[in-house]
Amino acid sequence: MKTLLLTPTGPGVGLTSVCLGLVHALDQMGLRVKYFKPISFAREGVDRSTALVAQSFLFDPPEPVDLQRANSLISEGKLDLLLEDIISLRQSILEQNPDEQPDVLVVEGINESSNETLFDQFNLHLARALDAQVILISTPQASTVEELNSHLLATASQFGGVNDSRVLGCIINMLNAPLDRQGHIRPDITSPTFNTAFGHDTLVTQLPVLQRDDFHLVGAIPWHRNLTAPRTVDVMAFLLAQPLSAGEAIERRVWQVVVATQQVDHLIPLLKPGTLVITSPDRSDILITAAMAQQNGVALAGLLLTHPSCDRPAVREFCRPAIDLGLPIYQTELDTYQTVNLLPGFDNRVPVEDTTRIQYLMETVAQNLDKHWLRRVIDSDRAPRVSPAAFRYSLVQKARRAKQRIVLPEGDEPRTIQAAITCHHRGIAHCILMGNPESVRTVAAANGLVLPERLEILDPEPLRPNYVSRLMDLRRHKGLTEERAIQELEDNVVLGTLMLFANEVDGLVSGAVHTTANTIRPALQLIRTKPGVNIVSSVFFMCLPDQVMIFGDCAINPDPDASQLADIAIESADTAVAFGIPPKVAMISYSTLESGSGVDVDKVREATRIVREKRPDILVDGPLQYDAAVIKGVASKKAPTSAVAGEATVLIFPDLNTGNTTYKAVQRSANVISIGPMLQGLNKPVNDLSRGAKVDDIIYTIALTAIQAQE
Repeated sequence: MKTLLLTPTGPGVGLTSVCLGLVHALDQMGLRVKYFKPISFAREGVDRSTALVAQSFLFDPPEPVDLQRANSLISEGKLDLLLEDIISLRQSILEQNPDEQPDVLVVEGINESSNETLFDQFNLHLARALDAQVILISTPQASTVEELNSHLLATASQFGGVNDSRVLGCIINMLNAPLDRQGHIRPDITSPTFNTAFGHDTLVTQLPVLQRDDFHLVGAIPWHRNLTAPRTVDVMAFLLAQPLSAGEAIERRVWQVVVATQQVDHLIPLLKPGTLVITSPDRSDILITAAMAQQNGVALAGLLLTHPSCDRPAVREFCRPAIDLGLPIYQTELDTYQTVNLLPGFDNRVPVEDTTRIQYLMETVAQNLDKHWLRRVIDSDRAPRVSPAAFRYSLVQKARRAKQRIVLPEGDEPRTIQAAITCHHRGIAHCILMGNPESVRTVAAANGLVLPERLEILDPEPLRPNYVSRLMDLRRHKGLTEERAIQELEDNVVLGTLMLFANEVDGLVSGAVHTTANTIRPALQLIRTKPGVNIVSSVFFMCLPDQVMIFGDCAINPDPDASQLADIAIESADTAVAFGIPPKVAMISYSTLESGSGVDVDKVREATRIVREKRPDILVDGPLQYDAAVIKGVASKKAPTSAVAGEATVLIFPDLNTGNTTYKAVQRSANVISIGPMLQGLNKPVNDLSRGAKVDDIIYTIALTAIQAQE
């Protein structure tokens, strides 16, 4: 499925209109297309864009996240949760009809404004979270081609620039629209026009950004009065005017407004179809003239009487012939000056009820899009990326379905308590805080945490004697004595691991205060490896800005040989599949393919061969340098024939020194969230935490463990 994010270069570009037209065009092309808007900026009521799409097409987009919740999450530093909410909206679309997945998902970007500074550059977060390609939407409201070019370049730079593969091109809306004295598009009903913006030929021949091969003019939408002319009934509703006779107010449109204060002979040339005449009811000459115009076949938009001072039935009777022909006549208590001053505030966006204008708008946009180019883009292969937001959302959903019991031996540690509370509220897992209940409650209260009544706290002291004989049975061959067994069971990690061995819990997470060795050693001694696995290894899920990648092994094995390295690669590829990441495995070295030699490179080369021999279904290549593995530009030079280079999602490092150093360098220097290490190859899931782990790290490690337990 292709995801297209339509991003405005500024306010007033007709973003929703273009979205409607694009969906209509894709539908005409025979594609299965869906739409959604991530955030509603409506202060109250139904989101207008969503309502327009629901009315115009045979599907119901999900309701966007409301503005209040979005504002709250961003201001509280919880952007990740907001993005997960948005991923949830996308998932609801995919689940509407699982047997017929859409070919294209059109996403309406955020129309940023100075009033919503929290959402500056939010479209970049959307593009990354949804793995979307971007089409910029702009208008020629700048007075020069150079200024329009600058707007496009500036917006594209948020996504890596016009040469970035994520940025596809642009749609220029409202070509040849009327401009005011400042050179701004003013298609509203009260603005005089002084000149027109440039047209299609000027765009194609003079706009510098369109001279590039990697930035396409997806569409150029001409302006027409019918696209912006509001219905008379909508203008009257805005002015709170009352109908003396509504006539054809729903069908007629306001193309221009005339304030009739002049002599009749000056007014007559202005009385054209679509003219709204505003006058006071004591101007009988104006009333007669407007009525005669209607009787002569001029379909005026309407007649608005200001500050009425005459008898309404008399006015209605005087205009009866024109009324019979459908002339809308309204009246307002405001005077002419007040009425005219109100008009510039009229919201000229297309109302949901104006089906005629909506249809005309969709047809106009669709007719002026490059459908052949759209077809090529949609049919083109592009390596899918799993974004951090999509990955976290998937983790939570899978963990919720698993409903596993996860024991936390460090039950009186503040971050662990907070993570357990969050997991309880979000239904991620049934967490068991192991520790002295009084101590757990004291630590929670000291950190302002409220323990839910149903969150389980397990006192380890009365349990320890029950596991002495079991531990001795498992370790008797190593000469474990009863006295030594009692001593080892003082460690909550050992006790929790024995509970896991006995199927009394489904998984274990530790390491917030314990070392990696403290967490892993009992698992290796008691849980042991699953059949067919020769080595226990670890992976980190590295949440890079654009995608989630797997790094292995960065925590367990100091210097695996070629066979062990191959096993680590196979386990890591299977882990990727289990967590929804398409595996493209790069075996990392200081050399790329055949460019180098030596013992270390040969080990990686041999490991690559073994993986291909054992598991021909895994897409693997190596040796590859880090940059050749992840950057397309480098890959095209160093490994042009590789199906992995430049698109790797799983990176296997040759030894612990390289892996641990690289993951920490990426994590700290690029401010990347890393989830893990997650252990691979054990009979039951035990996972270690970094002692510097944040609460979110613990939450997602609990989720990983729950999913492993289910698998």
